[in-house]
Amino acid sequence: MALGGNPIFNGKNFREATQAPPVPQAYGQNPYGQNPYGQNQYGQAPVMDAPRGWGSQQPNMTDDQLQQMYNRPAAGPVETGRMSYDDVIVRTAACLGVLVAGAAVTLFLSMSLAGLLMIVGALGGFVLAMVNTFKKQPSPALILAYAGLEGLFLGGLTRILDALYPGVGLQAVIGTLSVFAVTLLLFRSGKVRATPKAMRFFMIAMIGYAVFALVNMAMVWTGAVQSPFGLSTSFEIFGIPLGVFIGILAIGLAAFSLIMDFTSIEAGVRAGAPERFAWTAAFGLTVTLVWLYVEIIRLLSILRGEE
Repeated sequence: MALGGNPIFNGKNFREATQAPPVPQAYGQNPYGQNPYGQNQYGQAPVMDAPRGWGSQQPNMTDDQLQQMYNRPAAGPVETGRMSYDDVIVRTAACLGVLVAGAAVTLFLSMSLAGLLMIVGALGGFVLAMVNTFKKQPSPALILAYAGLEGLFLGGLTRILDALYPGVGLQAVIGTLSVFAVTLLLFRSGKVRATPKAMRFFMIAMIGYAVFALVNMAMVWTGAVQSPFGLSTSFEIFGIPLGVFIGILAIGLAAFSLIMDFTSIEAGVRAGAPERFAWTAAFGLTVTLVWLYVEIIRLLSILRGEE
């Protein structure tokens, strides 16, 4: 099983939930449930069961009753308290609904206040992301609070960039939904999987991207570059801004991260993870979708800035 690079799915809690516990056996017990050579423990002669009807009564069932018992459906995830795909879908929809509601708040505020909420949402979302990632048991309230704060962040960011490049927000939403849909279809068809080889390439690319992002952020904060996108627009390769290549790489990494998220969710459902971990799965998907949206709207803004 290839658990994703997403630390939420790769953490100890979710990993343990996707592993079925071994069946305990008593000391000296035969794994097949019987003692060898027809003897019980310590070499004693086997104890014969009492014949039916001696000291106990066996219930008599008609043929119709036996047939009804046979026709009963097997217990599903709902009856057994296990995570199902429906649980993940419902909780992910709840997270995205809260996120959209948070983003919608910024549409009715002034530009300066929307920018302030963007900063509050970014910082608060980061703190809650860390709390939810390392929390032993998923907390629906904290996960939904994270979604709301990320909604403020994305709403403020979209409001600012859309004022500079009209229509870029709608394009980013369509792009995010398109990448998500295509990625899900490719995963469901089995054409794209998180193989160990692909995971190695992903980790190498992620390390390189993280180093670039940190250097780029430091240069923007220190004023070494004047562009709000940092090195992304300050350097060009064959007349194309560096940010275009970096943006395409980042979107590809986010899309493959979705593949790994789907792999982890599939493993959790098959292993019969407790139902509460559906919130963990929804949280992980929300984090990846937020990252994907940010990368898409940044790439679109860079392209629009070159027009």
